[in-house]
Amino acid sequence: MADHRPSTRATAISRSARSAPKAYLVGGGIASLAAAAFLIRDGDIFDHNITIFEEFDSLGGSLDGAGSPDAGYVLRGGRMIECKYLCTYDLFASIPTLDERKTVTQEIFDWNETMKTSSKSRLLRDGQRQTAPEFGLSEKHILTIERLALEPERMLGRSSIADLFDAAFFKTNFWFMWCTTFAFQPWHSAVEFKRYLVRFAHMVGGFNRLHADGLQSVRFDGAAPAQVARSAWRDVRTEYAGHRLDCREADGTKIVMRIILDRAGHADEITVDSGDFVLVTLGSMTEASSLGTMDTAPTLKSKTDGGAWTLWEKIATRRPEFGCPSVFADHIDESKWVSFTLTLRDPTFLRLVGDLTGNVPGEGGLITFPESGWLASIVIPHQPHFIGQPENIGVFWGYGLHVDKLGNFVRKLMSACTGREIMTEVLGICGSRRKRQRFWKRLPASPA
Repeated sequence: MADHRPSTRATAISRSARSAPKAYLVGGGIASLAAAAFLIRDGDIFDHNITIFEEFDSLGGSLDGAGSPDAGYVLRGGRMIECKYLCTYDLFASIPTLDERKTVTQEIFDWNETMKTSSKSRLLRDGQRQTAPEFGLSEKHILTIERLALEPERMLGRSSIADLFDAAFFKTNFWFMWCTTFAFQPWHSAVEFKRYLVRFAHMVGGFNRLHADGLQSVRFDGAAPAQVARSAWRDVRTEYAGHRLDCREADGTKIVMRIILDRAGHADEITVDSGDFVLVTLGSMTEASSLGTMDTAPTLKSKTDGGAWTLWEKIATRRPEFGCPSVFADHIDESKWVSFTLTLRDPTFLRLVGDLTGNVPGEGGLITFPESGWLASIVIPHQPHFIGQPENIGVFWGYGLHVDKLGNFVRKLMSACTGREIMTEVLGICGSRRKRQRFWKRLPASPA
């Protein structure tokens, strides 16, 4: 007679699974995806006990580059990695590529042996490329940078970069290359500037050609989130809904009691038990962003148009250990920026830029136009840039730091421009304004 009683081992596993802690990850960006992978790999958390909450309909956050040849591709931001990103490569070393032939880390290293970054046109002035431009720093500027790197942060206080340098510094090639690589503004914190100087000091030697020590590129945009997700995903749950946290104070600690989901006006609740984890990712650079079209400008939204800033404010209320969201969220007019993605059905523009810069797509990295009123930069990546992108389709990305200044050829604020107007300006600062008419019917663009 068969014994249908569960085995002791099966009972133990079932009991263990029921009593195991759960992890709730608020936000569906790369931070939460990486956290899920680390929790499974290093934290011994069952994948089915992990839930990711995302208010939009896709994962990836600021790394959500996607699209199609017909609708056009959209990149909401460019990402740079280099060989000192040890935690990133440690994670990627345990994650297979989508074709499962190698790890993501190995794919990145192999790709950078094939396509080495070496810009021949880091700066482009008056239609002329500048190869390995001199930094143009005075002795005073160099001494200030050295002092800044050594000075304790507490002595810098709330000073800005503009408080430490004279006006001439912000006209140097060093500043144009630095600020466009890391998206710095003169009013930004001197402490943050110092941290970047120290963190990326090893890159300065090749900074003007972007072949600085260890600078890396990835072959396909949008692949990393999919690869991280797939590696950990089998039974990880994803909830696409608006969400808020019900918290209480206990012994000086803020504890999450419930996660409340908004499903088209209907509220669902998830109870957080003792021993469970709630990880909240906040302050996304693309939170409350919007998309324009070839004929419409993107709409400037407020911090209340996305849930992340409101959630952070609630968590940090009377709790300074959770940071000060107002420092980041209450200066929209100063901190806003515009990026744009062009989907090309004609190879002429990529050939034009190749002739202008001396680099093939994927080789040159960031190209900055210091004379641009918008302080615009573009990147021509290796093609195809997206998995499944047809051979006859090209994609490039760009952005501006001075979005509330007039363009050189389009006399409008960049923040008020359509995709068509942005492309007009790009062609103008490339020295090709007269050629722009031939592109219009073939150039869907998405200013974001």
